[in-house]
Amino acid sequence: MITSGFSYLAILFLISGMIAALEGFGKYRFFSILPGIVILYFVVMLLSTFGLWSKTDSVNTAYSAIKGNLLPAMIFLLLLNGDIRQIMGLGPKMILAFVTASVSIGLGFVVAFLIFGPGLPETAWMTFAALSGSWMGGTANMVAIQGALSIPDSSMGYTLLMDSINYAVWVMLLLAFVPLSPKFNAWTKGNTDLIDRISAKLDATPKTRGKEIDAASLAFLIGAGLAASALAQSLAAFLPVSDFLSGTTWTVLIVTIMGIIGAMTRLERIAGSAELGNVLLYGIVALIASRANFAELTQAPLFILAGFVILGVHGLIMVVVAKIFRLDLFSCGVASLANIGGVASAPILAAAYSRALIPVGVLMAMLGYVIGTGGGLLVGKILSLLV
Repeated sequence: MITSGFSYLAILFLISGMIAALEGFGKYRFFSILPGIVILYFVVMLLSTFGLWSKTDSVNTAYSAIKGNLLPAMIFLLLLNGDIRQIMGLGPKMILAFVTASVSIGLGFVVAFLIFGPGLPETAWMTFAALSGSWMGGTANMVAIQGALSIPDSSMGYTLLMDSINYAVWVMLLLAFVPLSPKFNAWTKGNTDLIDRISAKLDATPKTRGKEIDAASLAFLIGAGLAASALAQSLAAFLPVSDFLSGTTWTVLIVTIMGIIGAMTRLERIAGSAELGNVLLYGIVALIASRANFAELTQAPLFILAGFVILGVHGLIMVVVAKIFRLDLFSCGVASLANIGGVASAPILAAAYSRALIPVGVLMAMLGYVIGTGGGLLVGKILSLLV
């Protein structure tokens, strides 16, 4: 049994690196079914269940120090990839589709919690809050909310379970609907001319980001990420706290704003922020999984059923809004998956319509990174009032 904090961290980051490397090779088909981040969570959770490490003072100190300082740095680095000015250039209908997707997902969580809440654990609202951050943005937003609300690591098992099973079914449905696009667009009277023009414009725009990652760029980004983390934590110490707004919550909100601003500066051009941010993401997910175990997943079927109710509410609202505002199936589908699947999935669905539309999927997903944390915290606040 591992009792040293350093050995504990070494094992977790080694496992994270191995799974990330296997996913990057692209040779293993199961990564197309379950993302590496989900596989990592359940592998580490399995090792925790078998008691590979003990919660000694050394291990607890290492966990708190690493997670508390690297979480804000991860948020900052990942947000450097989403220039809000480019995203706003998608046009009003694409933005409407995205906002509708986000709001309908939030409403879905409220409806599902009202239905299933009485039969779920007391911390279920926290599980839903973390998942809402993921389904409005991505895994990074989920991790940010987990830290901001101090959600027990044991509750995150349900979050990842819903995020993998319900998400996988939703992706399959959206891909299956692609051939129905002409009929859907005829029913809603949707027009894709604007989307085609935007995609062509994005493809023609020269890429300003550095082409190669080198030691200098990585060294600078590490320093910038840690500096942003330290500054956000320092500023948070001066802000008032409440039952919902803790010091960590303020830290997450402040560093999110810093990342959004940073993406509009020359920091956005430095190569490696996405890659470095994902390294931290894998490590933080491994840390969270190391405090959970399978014995705690006793109500998994009920959570998964709640996930399908959330998606049902979301899908119904999207169809109604599409009919009223004449949205096309591409806009609705990509907006939905930009929320629920993030940057890993939205471009895939966009490519299923046309490879020329991939940039639109990427930008939509980046908008999810921007609003996911705030949206998830808002859902969490609403659900906490319903307990």
